[in-house]
Amino acid sequence: MVRRDSGSDDRTPGAFGAPSRRRVLRLAGGGLALAALTAGTVGCDEDSVDVEDPGSTGGDEPKGGGNGSGDGGDVGEKGQAPKPLWTKPTSAETYGDNDELVAAGGVVIASGSPLAALDAATGGQKWSLPGGAVPGAPLLLSEDTLYLASSEYDGSVIGYAPASGKETWRSRLGKEYRQPRPIAVDEGQVYVIAEILEEDGSSKTNVIAALDSTTGRIAWKEQRDVGTEQNGIHAAVRGRHLVYTDFKKNLTVRDTASGGQVWTHKTTKTNYGFFTVHQDLVIVPQGNVLQAFNLADGKEKWSLKASDGALFREPAVLEDVLYVADSARTMWAVDPRTGRQLWKSEALADAGLQVPRQYVKAGDTLYGATDLDKQGGIIAIDARTGEVRWTFNDKTGDYHAWLVATDGKRVFALHGKKLHALAV
Repeated sequence: MVRRDSGSDDRTPGAFGAPSRRRVLRLAGGGLALAALTAGTVGCDEDSVDVEDPGSTGGDEPKGGGNGSGDGGDVGEKGQAPKPLWTKPTSAETYGDNDELVAAGGVVIASGSPLAALDAATGGQKWSLPGGAVPGAPLLLSEDTLYLASSEYDGSVIGYAPASGKETWRSRLGKEYRQPRPIAVDEGQVYVIAEILEEDGSSKTNVIAALDSTTGRIAWKEQRDVGTEQNGIHAAVRGRHLVYTDFKKNLTVRDTASGGQVWTHKTTKTNYGFFTVHQDLVIVPQGNVLQAFNLADGKEKWSLKASDGALFREPAVLEDVLYVADSARTMWAVDPRTGRQLWKSEALADAGLQVPRQYVKAGDTLYGATDLDKQGGIIAIDARTGEVRWTFNDKTGDYHAWLVATDGKRVFALHGKKLHALAV
């Protein structure tokens, strides 16, 4: 069924249940996150968490896991995780979204205030921005620019060189818009969503716009329907198609040249808006079904059903393979073009591990980051078989979700206010 980018909500009862406070904070954009922080609704004081540098960081030996030799860096005995190359405290203020930890230009950056870039090799600070990142807004990377919503809340979107922290680009929608946040970028444009201000300073609608990444000029802007939200946005660009989801369970595709809406599906069982794209397809978890739609017309290309009523979680396409886990802790590798299963592994369940919600790949190892601490952390998985190689956990008990990034030489694991670098 194809519908407009609508503000109505038709959540299927019982599909995933109501999200926890932590989940809501993670998915909320800058506006909701900032309101939650200033209203004192966060249940824990991050600065009061007693975090110690890890000593022996490996978890229990995973059942069926190998020793990780050759691909896991300085891996310990019996499938234990490698000891960190370095561990540093950070000013991180994250909500668990996948774009709050990035690695580029020889540095690794975690969303926070001040926004600090650490040397990827040593962990030493390379530069910092006093204003930091807007809570809930992404660290959006193009090939050579880091785009941030202005921490001055002056309506600007600013581009920085990741290696030096120097400002290289700036744009502003106009005074009639509030809190523009970048959501996606391609080789020519930066895509933002912002609130449209009413005369009394309130906002009932929002706009999506494209900014020229060379001049900063507005290429196009389109008002979204009343009832749509500027929070909880996940977005990606492929060719002429900008794809995004929001809290209202809209999956929308727009033309990147004109801003015109190509199609919208009102999804019934999404995993809080997460999706992935590959070539001309957008792939969306919807309850126990994983569906792939053509970007050009919204028609279903293929679908894959989980077994025994399990629900698919966050997917990722890395090096032309789709990786996804389900709520039964089964891991899948799938050909994203056809939906054909490449392998299916029960190793996560066998080892009693949590399901990853974010993935990166280095060599032939898949690194997954989980939500909570005790039975999670960073899980190293053989990308060819799905077998668990090792798990890394700093044993702090911090309530924050784990985040993972890689520069191809190292894997960076963020947990609360501690950033660890692991050899790959």
